[in-house]
Amino acid sequence: MKVTQEKLPASQIGLEIEITPEKTKQTYEQVIQNFTRSANIPGFRKGKVPRQILLQRLGATRIKAAALEELIQDGITQAVKQEDINAIGQPRLRSSYEDLINNYEPGKALTISAAVDVPPEVNLAQYTDLQIKAEEIKYDPQQVDKVLESERQQMATLIPVEGRPAQLGDVAVVDFKGVLAKAEGEDEAAEPEAIPGGEATDFQVELQEDRFIPGFVVGIVGMNPGETKEVSATFPDPYANEELAGKPAIFTVTLKEIKEKELPELNDDFAQEVSEFETLAELRTSLEERFQKEAEQKTKGNQQEALVKELLKYVEVDLPETMIEQEVDNMLTQTAIRLSQQGLDIKKLFTPDVIPQLRQRSHDEAVERLKRSLALEEIGKRESIKVSEEEVAARVKELLEQYSEQEVDQDRLREVVENELITEKTIDWLLEHSKVELVPEGSLSATEQTTPEVTETQEQTSEVTSPAEAQ
Repeated sequence: MKVTQEKLPASQIGLEIEITPEKTKQTYEQVIQNFTRSANIPGFRKGKVPRQILLQRLGATRIKAAALEELIQDGITQAVKQEDINAIGQPRLRSSYEDLINNYEPGKALTISAAVDVPPEVNLAQYTDLQIKAEEIKYDPQQVDKVLESERQQMATLIPVEGRPAQLGDVAVVDFKGVLAKAEGEDEAAEPEAIPGGEATDFQVELQEDRFIPGFVVGIVGMNPGETKEVSATFPDPYANEELAGKPAIFTVTLKEIKEKELPELNDDFAQEVSEFETLAELRTSLEERFQKEAEQKTKGNQQEALVKELLKYVEVDLPETMIEQEVDNMLTQTAIRLSQQGLDIKKLFTPDVIPQLRQRSHDEAVERLKRSLALEEIGKRESIKVSEEEVAARVKELLEQYSEQEVDQDRLREVVENELITEKTIDWLLEHSKVELVPEGSLSATEQTTPEVTETQEQTSEVTSPAEAQ
């Protein structure tokens, strides 16, 4: 079979496939035999239908179409194999099907045009001596104090208070009922509209400004137990209930009881209560090390992201549409898994009407992600960056222990881990061969600064919710 290749845009190879007369004849005859064995024609037993009757009943066009379908499929498949083409996705027919039907004559040569996507070539104008700026995240000692104070607040004992009005920092027990404030010009005699879910009995609220809608807590401050008053408040905009967003409200509040927090002392007993450390000094040291490590990781993440962003300016790659569509599929699948893990109903979110919009919105991000990964992969190959079996095995072991209760495809995990480790090493190599200027946090503009992308195996939380996590 004669095959001629042609380079096409979007990383495609055009194929002109010449199918021999013998093959066009053989396939046509085979199709007739298949129809003869399977056709149900009154007056004849299966497999005994005369050729001429079969042609009259089924029509020459139908038989030619069936034969042509096989010729196209087999011809393209064999051409890709014969030319040893690393095809991505399914090949596409470029010839007009109508022209092929009209030109197809069993026993004569037939030429088919097709196109197939192939891995793209990556052109890198430059990838060393890149000059970048990245924000340096410095460790803030106050983070440790905030965590310890937060834990103290959670361990506080509530003590009833008498003989004074409510003040900020107290915990108030109240009954309340809310209505929407009337707009200017509304009928004053009309019954005010009750706020859905806007009433409660023996409701315990901490008197901190961020614990309720603006105005509510301020209105309670200064009240005495047994007192009832109307408190004006305004729902924030945006708000979870869009119908209430930005609307003013009036709450009738009865203060029933005031409690104040009695906080535990910051001492060794406290450290033993909230963690496995014996002393407060050990707990502090652990938290300091945790936050220092996080600051270093965030700084490195900023360097990595700034580097890759600069690198993309020198990357030229003609991406095939099949590869882009596959990346969009991966992105939507990852999103669906995350949402499902959060307990959301994926079927309601990913409806047939919404999916095309999601795919369209994901297109540009998919292109950038592919450019990033292909550029780093190309640099890794050029610089012969590799990882050892020991490094892969250690990371795989760590992940298997982390996800011990889940079923894991270990072969696939090893492949993913190896790719991630090579990517990490490639970025580290690039950082060593680039000029990085660390600048203060917040000094880069929004266009210069982006959120670092890191793999799941690298992700670190930005804050410690409990001192016990610092161990």
